[in-house]
Amino acid sequence: MRVEVLSGDERRRRWSAEEKLRIVHASLQAGAVVTDVARRNQVSKSLLYEWRRLARMGRLGSAAAFVPVQIEQPASTEGAQAQDAPRSLPAPRRRFGLIEIELGAGRRVRVDAQFDAEALRRVLDVLERR
Repeated sequence: MRVEVLSGDERRRRWSAEEKLRIVHASLQAGAVVTDVARRNQVSKSLLYEWRRLARMGRLGSAAAFVPVQIEQPASTEGAQAQDAPRSLPAPRRRFGLIEIELGAGRRVRVDAQFDAEALRRVLDVLERR
């Protein structure tokens, strides 16, 4: 746990762009709850929502920007359809035995039954040292 003592006239905490982006990224992870991420990082949820809005607009620091994406179906003509027959995508691999390991500080590792135990051990060792 990190404790920050504010003294003097300044009573506001200053967040670096990297910290803001890290917290925003954590709030956008699958299954993340904004209130929990905000509480874990000692930020008000309204401020976190503001940072998310700024990130979508690309105005949250220079380290990264989130860009809205819109996917549209290509316009097709009869000749193009015959020429470019739709390619079937491979069936998604079913994930059996999904394991989620929560490391704290908003970090999670997810593996399924098809993982390399030695590689996972090395990853966990590196993350534990951080």
